[in-house]
Formats: sequence, C-alpha cells, structure tokens
Amino acid sequence: MRSMWRCAALLVLLGWASGATAAITGAIQRQPTNWTAILMFGGFVGITLWITGAAARRTRTVSDFYTGGGITGFQNGLAMAGDYCSAASFLGITSQIFNDGYDGLIYAIGFLVGWPIVLFLVAEKLRNLGRFTFADVASYRFLQGPVRSFAAVSTLLVVTFYLIAQMVGAGQLIQLLFGLPYLYAITVVGGLMMVYVLFGGMRATSWVQIIKAVMLLSGATFLVLGVMAQVGFSFETLFARAVAVKTKLALESGLSPGDAATKGRAIMGPGGFIKDPISALSFGFALMLGTAGLPHILMRFFTVPNAREARKSIMWATVWIGYFYALTFVLGFGAIVMISFNPDYVGVGGALRGGNNMAVMHLAHAIGGNLFLGFISAVAFATILAVVAGLTLSAASAISHDVYASVMRKGNADPVKELRVSRITTILLGIAAIILGVVFEKQNVAFMVSLAFALAASGNFPVLVMSLLWKGCTTNGAAWGGAIGLLAAFGLTVLSPVIWVAVFGFDQAIFPYSSPALFSVPAGFLAIWLISLLDRSPRAALDKAGYPDQRLRSETGFGVHEAAAH
Repeated sequence: MRSMWRCAALLVLLGWASGATAAITGAIQRQPTNWTAILMFGGFVGITLWITGAAARRTRTVSDFYTGGGITGFQNGLAMAGDYCSAASFLGITSQIFNDGYDGLIYAIGFLVGWPIVLFLVAEKLRNLGRFTFADVASYRFLQGPVRSFAAVSTLLVVTFYLIAQMVGAGQLIQLLFGLPYLYAITVVGGLMMVYVLFGGMRATSWVQIIKAVMLLSGATFLVLGVMAQVGFSFETLFARAVAVKTKLALESGLSPGDAATKGRAIMGPGGFIKDPISALSFGFALMLGTAGLPHILMRFFTVPNAREARKSIMWATVWIGYFYALTFVLGFGAIVMISFNPDYVGVGGALRGGNNMAVMHLAHAIGGNLFLGFISAVAFATILAVVAGLTLSAASAISHDVYASVMRKGNADPVKELRVSRITTILLGIAAIILGVVFEKQNVAFMVSLAFALAASGNFPVLVMSLLWKGCTTNGAAWGGAIGLLAAFGLTVLSPVIWVAVFGFDQAIFPYSSPALFSVPAGFLAIWLISLLDRSPRAALDKAGYPDQRLRSETGFGVHEAAAH
C-alpha cells in the first residue's frame, strides 16, 4: 500500500509540474504566469498529499475508509461547511450576483435554509440508524435489495450533476491562471481527487475539507473587508455604486436614460434571473429540501461517534455556512462596482474573461494584485478538490457498500474485496467527471448544482422522510415511489430550458420552468404514499411491523454503537 501511495503521489506531482511547464512554454501569450498562484497551489497540494499519506497508513478497515474512525462535532461541522460551500457557492453565486444582482441571493438563502430541516428531521435519526451511507437508514426496516438499488442510482445521479459543477469550475480556474488547455486543467483535478479518495478515504477527505473551510472563510472575509474599504464600510454606498454601474452599462448599450435607470435599479429586486414566480418557488424548493437529500452531506453524520455530536455538527455547520453566504452577497456587488469597466477583467459585451464563473477571482486581483489572487485561487482550488473528493467517496460507497456488499453479497462481503470495488469505482468516477466537465464547460456552475439539489429533493428526501416518520411506508413504496420522484425530476430537467434549449439546441423547451422541484417533490411523496397504501404483500406487513423497533433506535440510539462499528 505504501509503495502504491508513493507512486501515485509522484505521478500527481509530475503531472502538476508538467502542467505548470506547459503553461509557461505553450500558453504564455494567452495568460501571464501567476507564480504566486502556482506556489500556493503547490503548497496546498503538498499539504493535502501529506495528509492523504498519513490517512492511508491509518485506513485499514472498511469502517476506517467510510467514516474516518470518528471526529468531533466541531471538526465535523467545519468539514460539512467545507463540503457544502462548493465551487458553485464561491465562484457561481458571486458571478450570478455580478450578472443579475439580488436574484443571486436565492442560491444563498436556498442553500442555507435547508439546514434546519436536516437538524430537526434527520440528523439524529441518521446517526442512530446508519453505519456508512444514507441507504443504511432508508432501508433499515425494508427489504435491502430494492431500496439500496434505488439509493445507489439516486446517489450516482445527484453526484454526477454536482461533479459537473466542480469540474467546470476547476477547469475554468486553472485555465484562467495558468493558460492550460481546459481538458488538461480538469484532468489535473480529476487525478488529485482520485488520489485523495483511493488512499485516504474519509479521514483524508475530512481533513482536506476542514483545511479548505478555514482557508475559504478566511479568504472570503479578507476579500469582503477589501471591498468594504473601497466604499467606506457603507453598505448603502456599495449598493448605490452598483446601481450606478449597471445604469451606466445600460446607457452604453443604447437604452434611453429612463430605461437605463430602471435596468440599473433592477439589480436590487427580484426578476433579473428567474422571471416567473413558479420557477422562483420551484427553485427555492429544490435548494431547501435538496440539502437533506445530498448523499455526500448525509454521509458525514456517520463520521461522529454519537447523535449528540451529530447535532453539534449541524449547529457549527449552520454557523459557518450562514456566515459564508452572507459574504458572497457582498462579494457579488463588490465585483459589480470594481471590475465592470476594467478591460483586464471584462471583455466585449460585458463577458467575464476566463469564463462566466470568474467574478470573484477578478475581484481578488483588483483588491490585492497577484498575491491576493494567488491566495484566493488556492482557496478556490481547495474548495473544488475537497468537494469533489467528498462526492466521489459518497458515490463509490453507494456502489461498494450498498450494491456490492449489501445487495450482491447479502451483507457478507469480504472487506478487502469491498474496498477494492470502492477504489475501482473511484477511478471510473474520476474519468467520468473529466468527460462530463468537458461536455458542460459553458454552464454556470451554481445552476448545475441546483439541478443536483432538485434530484436529491425529489428522490432521496421523500424516501428518507417517509421511511423515518411514517409507519405505513413499505419496501415497494420507498423503492418505486422514490424512483418516480427521481425520474420526474430528471425527466423534467432534461425537458427544461437549461438542458433542452441550452445544451441540446432546440428552439423551445417542452417543460417551461427552470427547476422541476415544485412538481417532482410532491410526485415523489405522493407515489410513496399511494404505493405503500395499496401494497398488500406479506413483505408490506413486515415493513410496517418493524417501525416501532426503528423508531426506538432512531430516538434513543439503543444499539447504535455495536452497529456502527466505530
């Protein structure tokens, strides 16, 4: 194992060095080499590879690989914040506010308000009932095969959309700084991601996420202080200048003074990004409920030793995440004020140089030059790597633990073979992530994540809630009802403008709204309720009879320590 780890680390470092060399020798005309960014990138990669090596030496069992051996609630809260505050948040939300103003806040609010739902509905019950994945909880009193198979498919779909956003953000970031070809940039990220998960498991992933969270919160705080210093630490001045900038841009585009003033003021109200109330409601619905269905977030509850630490994790995560999203709103308006008329950052037609997710990177350079840009770049890169590692681990766990060990081997899998399946899955997911990152290169990363949230809200969330809180839920109801909600979300997403028009190139979308959640989430709940109600099979009677035992354990934690194997 140790020699394998050293070979992989050497390959990654050689790949990194060759990438920097390619940037210097082959693309210097496109983008000046930012040596500060390169050094900080290299420093972060070196530290995290050392952590992964240390974690690899302590990752000996299946439990070590999936849970990391247990960490404190405070540490897990930081890791959750690191896992949750993704490239979509740091790069995508800031750029969305830069483009549309107030409407970008729907991301920040939607992402944040899902956490009370997690705290009060599922956090404690998840930790008391599960071992490694949320499928352990969803299938606790049901027939394992159907429910775990649904959970694995749902996990892979959610993780796929989430991975797309991270890979796109990573590719655009490295392309901007090093001048690397986009494909090479995301290949570097994919390679590092596979090393972290293959050798370090949850332990390495957790500490990468903790380091990333500290870097992200510190960097965003300093960036906001820099923005506010430019406007005399007055929010009124910041917003007034942003309105003036948008008004001037509208005038230069040929609008009349009255229309330009209206367009400038529009950034302080809704309607710039999501035009109709149905889409706005559906969009917020997805972000709010999707949090409680994200497999890589739910998996983090099993890294703490008990339900009390699980609750503490949520409390700390909510503090850090709420603080971070408050900062992104200021950063978006700061970018409007400070980079909108600078040709170094904005090209013809107002498009951001380096891609449509790079507003915060340009803002960092405007405030602190190459030094601060290098630091923020390292923060953004850390953000992407940490989230990608967590996503990959959750997807690999779904295949190895839920499908291979629990369904195919009926819970009697050889631990060595289970770990091997997980690592093979990790490699395949890394390759798939690179391919998908190329296909969806031009999409806004925040919106791509919102699609993952819609899937999680429509499939995983109804199954979790109904299996935990309704005694009448059955195996058929959970498996088939969850699948109906998931397919409804996926199908409507494909038929919506963001895929049917923007990706496939059709003139008009079949489903007119940008998010399916308002329709697909009720479809999931209704299908679970109706199928369970009509289920008269012998298995259904066993499912309902098992609810009292499940409720006792979920509320008290009785027997949890033996089952969790921490």
